[in-house]
Amino acid sequence: MATFSIENFGCRATDADAAALRSDLLANGLALVEEHARADVVVLNTCTVTAAADAQAREAVRKIHRANPAARIIVTGCYAQRAPDEIAKIEGVGFVVGNSHQTEIARLVCESLESPATSNSAIRSDSSSGAFLSLAGIDSDAMSLARGPAKILTGDIFAQTAFQIAPAEFAQSGRTRPILKIQDGCNNRCSYCVIPFVRGKSRSLPPDVVVSEVWKLVDAGAKEVVLSGINLGSYGRDLTPRVGLVETARRILEETSLEQMRFSSIEPQDVTEEFVSLVASSARIAPHFHIPLQSGSDRILRAMHRWYRAEHYAERVHLIHRHLNDAAIGADVIVGFPGETDEGFQSTVDFIERLPLAYLHVFSFSARPGTEASKFTPQQHVAPGTIRERARFLRGLGQRKAEAFRASQAGRMLRALTLARSGENWTEALTGNYLKVKVAGRRPPNEWCDVRIDGNS
Repeated sequence: MATFSIENFGCRATDADAAALRSDLLANGLALVEEHARADVVVLNTCTVTAAADAQAREAVRKIHRANPAARIIVTGCYAQRAPDEIAKIEGVGFVVGNSHQTEIARLVCESLESPATSNSAIRSDSSSGAFLSLAGIDSDAMSLARGPAKILTGDIFAQTAFQIAPAEFAQSGRTRPILKIQDGCNNRCSYCVIPFVRGKSRSLPPDVVVSEVWKLVDAGAKEVVLSGINLGSYGRDLTPRVGLVETARRILEETSLEQMRFSSIEPQDVTEEFVSLVASSARIAPHFHIPLQSGSDRILRAMHRWYRAEHYAERVHLIHRHLNDAAIGADVIVGFPGETDEGFQSTVDFIERLPLAYLHVFSFSARPGTEASKFTPQQHVAPGTIRERARFLRGLGQRKAEAFRASQAGRMLRALTLARSGENWTEALTGNYLKVKVAGRRPPNEWCDVRIDGNS
């Protein structure tokens, strides 16, 4: 039996994509192995949010190829969609498959494994040009033709109108808390973000399908499901009739026995009174909000093409605290955006200091090809050393915020779900408000337990 391994880079949405790929490959008769060195096929599902993410994927390819030169390495995901020719030049890459054709991977793998060499029924090489063409029912008009050692399959992501990636099955996901991707793509055009160009326009999984998939996960044993999307708050706006995230979440609560639902990242403008009231109304929804901030400077937010200003963001945070004083609220912050002065950075620091945030995810600005922010002049760029210093400072601030939030929860009894990580006499668990705790003893994953928060990280 042929074997495969899979590694995911990036956000919860790519996690869900990777789980769906894993499910497809298992359903097609391949056996999953944990070690890339033992796999016949290695699938790397990439991210391209930053230059560091691209570099991480390239290094992974090289490392895997050194350890297992016989493996067929398939690079897919956002980096593969954005720069397929760049990836195809890396030694060891066999196939580059963009997000536009990710559902073809299982078939491509099966056909390529028909013989030690790539099966002619799947891919034909034109030796005179070095180009590669699909012959297996894939629309060749949508396929990029590569002049390199790897075969490239990618197309116009904006031509994708359907929600294509199947949700993950809990039994095969390897996760205690499976991710259900109910929305993909983004219609926003933040000046720094390449994701709309590699994910396409916003599209949603119909509510009936969402409810059905939640039931499948519950029947498979899942106690918590994380609802995920690239721009989750825009869920349902593309559907006819139009439906909202709140309405679909209510259906999950009313029509399934899911014990806990958690929302992934949601934009500030979508943190409405209705949404917060929904979370506050049910003990079956985790009191956890991840709301991208990006900057506390209105001038920088304007340059980023964000749809809010700092005080609008603060209003949303205070709205949550009026309803749920013990909720965890996390934020993404970008440091070093072009034009960020010392004063602008200090505005961000001061703003975060004032807010009751539970944690920060700090990102150093990285110009992404094709975005508006990549066109700023060198004079507008922040020096790399300054970016590193600012990022280090904000990560320290984030750590202090996390410690303060944990201390505020000290003495409370909270319900937590055990995770897969454990030690000799402890098991890691996660509370609804996103605190990781260590429970005494070895326990199986996916088990509820009551824990008293001690205030120590």
